[in-house]
Amino acid sequence: MKEFVPTKIFFTKGVGTHKDELHSFERALRDADIEKYNIVQVSSIFPPGCKMISKAQGLKQLIPGAITYCVLSRCCSNEPKRLLAASVGCAIPADKSSYGYISEHHAYGQTEKQAGDYAEDLAAAMLASTLGIDFNVDESWDEKKEIFKISGKIVRTRNVTQSTIVKNGGYTTVLAAAVFVF
Repeated sequence: MKEFVPTKIFFTKGVGTHKDELHSFERALRDADIEKYNIVQVSSIFPPGCKMISKAQGLKQLIPGAITYCVLSRCCSNEPKRLLAASVGCAIPADKSSYGYISEHHAYGQTEKQAGDYAEDLAAAMLASTLGIDFNVDESWDEKKEIFKISGKIVRTRNVTQSTIVKNGGYTTVLAAAVFVF
């Protein structure tokens, strides 16, 4: 069998609420516009040469019912006033023939910024370790960015994050996803 590698990727996020946990997940998928696809979760490699596209461009290339691969982060609770966050971080190497990393992070009690920064740091740390960059996770983000710039090996990092506070009367699910397109 010939291997297949995604050529494009887009990022999306969503939130859903319902009295049933599974239905709250489906509503979060709907809010992210990916409820029509058979989602298959994969691990966290950003393929060499993969191009980031907008969600609108990506959705035009998918067919309802299609097996759709993605890196997915999800967090759910029915505890009123609980802060939920789900984030996907991404770190892309300067060398387009090399692979990058996508991280998934979900947490309770973290703001959207906190969860997003953490997921982005996580992806950058994984990529840095494969590129031989000395990366101290305890340093501030500004210090780490300088290391990346000086090394010239990491071109870009980003994240997509969804957070919300659980309301009374059911389950709430937040999700963030990096969706692959072939």
